[in-house]
Amino acid sequence: WLVNTGWNGGAYGVGKRISLKDTRAIIDAIHSGTLVQAPTEVDPIFGTTTITKCPGVDDQILVPHSSWDDQSAYKKTAIKLATAFNDNFMKYASGVSEEVLAAAPRV
Repeated sequence: WLVNTGWNGGAYGVGKRISLKDTRAIIDAIHSGTLVQAPTEVDPIFGTTTITKCPGVDDQILVPHSSWDDQSAYKKTAIKLATAFNDNFMKYASGVSEEVLAAAPRV
């Protein structure tokens, strides 16, 4: 499991960090096995599978785009991040498999 404990709801200055209470609830659900059965959604840019329900956690914070009021700003920020990731990864591209290359963010 990869747990987002970073910014949610907007970029720095707009959003806020995921609360310790919510982080603990997510970790507890991992340890109890609850998340294995949780519904999921695949992010269209990053290709990550994200849970959409977790006991004790507001559904809105689980899926990054759902927590942003400004969907245009979210998409712009996500594309900027994905582009930066892809640009940085190019220096390693010749040494990885096609499978790894295919897992890159889709911009």
